[in-house]
Amino acid sequence: MYRERPSRLSGAVLWTRTVEGGAPRPVLPDGCMDLLWCEGRLLVAGPDTRAHVPDTPPGTHYAAIRFAPGAAPALLGVPAHELRDTRVPLDALWPGAGVRSLALRIGDAAEPAAALEAAVLAKAPPQDPLTRAVSARLAAGWSVGATAAEAGLGARQLHRRCLDAFGYGPKTLARILRLRRALALVTRGVPYAEAALVAGCADQAHLAREMRALAGMTLTAYAEAANSDTSVPSGSWTVA
Repeated sequence: MYRERPSRLSGAVLWTRTVEGGAPRPVLPDGCMDLLWCEGRLLVAGPDTRAHVPDTPPGTHYAAIRFAPGAAPALLGVPAHELRDTRVPLDALWPGAGVRSLALRIGDAAEPAAALEAAVLAKAPPQDPLTRAVSARLAAGWSVGATAAEAGLGARQLHRRCLDAFGYGPKTLARILRLRRALALVTRGVPYAEAALVAGCADQAHLAREMRALAGMTLTAYAEAANSDTSVPSGSWTVA
């Protein structure tokens, strides 16, 4: 019951979901933040540093936009590190900004996700080119040192910029993005040892340790859950 499609907002994804019964699927860290409409409320999902297990009853409906890494703080007006590992109501960030009426309009729309997208497009500022470049290089497997040098920043400057944009420092972001690269390969059936090396881990044991630390599960459990869930696009079963 999960669906997603590219958004008209650069780098973002629109997604919808109706929660089904059974054990909840953990949401794995991905370097992103989401703005969610859920049963008449607007919520912000901050950047995760560990797996988050949603506690929502079956039948709950979501419509949401997942921003590109680093893109949400400028829209929300809050540094990403202040929202790390949290889910907060949007009106806590935008008091008196018509959040309730916006949530009602989205809920009344024929396609709530499209209505949410339109509201975001009307307010979203352009993404910082430096932030976009940093996330792209780390996602491609660049080292933190090489990323900082290419951006013309010192280590402390890069760390501060990453805290504000992504919610954590560049080393943590690099670890999360490396894990996502590895899991994308695992979901396609690539053997664990090969996926680890291609993604940038030292070996399969390194990938297994990162999986336990960041996702709270084993590679086998992830692969089995992803492959058994036909209601969710391959590789996306862990999204809220």
